[in-house]
Amino acid sequence: MELSKKELEIQVGIADYKVATQPKKLITLGLGSCVGVSLYDPQEKIAGLLHIMLPDSRQFSNVTKPAKFADLGIPLMIEEMQKIGAKLQRLRAKLVGGAQMFSGLDDKMTLNIGQRNTEKAREILAKYGIPVVAEDVGGNRGRTMIVDTLTGDVTIRTLGNKLKVI
Repeated sequence: MELSKKELEIQVGIADYKVATQPKKLITLGLGSCVGVSLYDPQEKIAGLLHIMLPDSRQFSNVTKPAKFADLGIPLMIEEMQKIGAKLQRLRAKLVGGAQMFSGLDDKMTLNIGQRNTEKAREILAKYGIPVVAEDVGGNRGRTMIVDTLTGDVTIRTLGNKLKVI
């Protein structure tokens, strides 16, 4: 029995993550200063997609959504992927988003959230020994990120419907 398009596409919300196996696609919308972190095990064809909003949870006392933060969300997603057969040493990462969405404002006012999200994601991935094999970060445009569990390809749609595959 063939899966419908709705069954094949798994939406990943803001401050959330999902893991899936082929032939599904993981999709997150609205990556502005947020960063989409995809992890992929090419042998098992297992993918994960995390939509982080903030770099570091240590500045907050009551964390109810750990996937909101790079420092908590990435380890959670790795653990979930390992439960279904992914191996840490095979994981490859791709990063999308981290834009500066408020142009013209003083850097001190905007806090460079996009840049800090990207840097923290790289830092956490490096701690796990996971290489970042591709990225489309920075700039000032929102992005949609689609991860193909069959190939590990990440398709990025920016405003104006420009498509890019990394």
